[in-house]
Amino acid sequence: MIYIFIIVFVIIWAVVVEPYSLTVKKISIKDESLKGLKIVFASDFHYKPYEKFRLKRDIKKINEQNADIILLGGDFENGHKKGQSLNIETIAKELGNLQAKYGIYSVLGNHDVWQGASEAYEALSKNGISVLKNSNKKAGPVYIAGVEDLQTQNPDIQKALSGVKQPVILLTHTPDIIKDVPDFVTLTLAGHLHGGQVRLPFHGALVAPSKYGTKYAYGFFLVKGKKLFVSKGIGTSILPIRLFCMPEIVLIEFT
Repeated sequence: MIYIFIIVFVIIWAVVVEPYSLTVKKISIKDESLKGLKIVFASDFHYKPYEKFRLKRDIKKINEQNADIILLGGDFENGHKKGQSLNIETIAKELGNLQAKYGIYSVLGNHDVWQGASEAYEALSKNGISVLKNSNKKAGPVYIAGVEDLQTQNPDIQKALSGVKQPVILLTHTPDIIKDVPDFVTLTLAGHLHGGQVRLPFHGALVAPSKYGTKYAYGFFLVKGKKLFVSKGIGTSILPIRLFCMPEIVLIEFT
């Protein structure tokens, strides 16, 4: 009987409780050139048609961090076809309520492209979010560069970094490009892998949609000296579950 209770509890937790939770992951990075700067990174929202309540909650939580810069890693939309996602116009209008001293910057994810890249670009841009398509912009003391999605578009790191000066943060939907990132990039931020969505204690992610398997599924990495942080993201994809993989926004503080 106790085993049945445990199984039922785990199922309820993984389907009903954990996917709708939200934590703030805080990381500290030592960099004199950016000392005092606060950045929020959020990715992989996957808003389903009935989840406007979650969208509003996420925006409130992000704004509560009082960030200097807000970076968004894509996959605002959910699914492969129209009707599987909250519409991008609604998503973008609500995201227009985000507030940051030096602005809000984003790249698109594979689901955004499947649902219509041009529509996502136009809706986000119209609501004050700079969508970086193999391009960069100056944001206060730092350059923010962003590449297109590896799975559905044509990421061009060299073009994205054209004309930048250090320090520079590179925004990518997937971490799979990390080995092609130049050494002078201060930090690369990625999502897409959702931390695996299901993780086991002392093991980590079971699976991840990456050519590296679960190697970069979640966390802070030094890849031949290059700094990479991969977020667990906020939403779910394929299976609507999370277990030992709490949704998160990331607060990065430079010291």
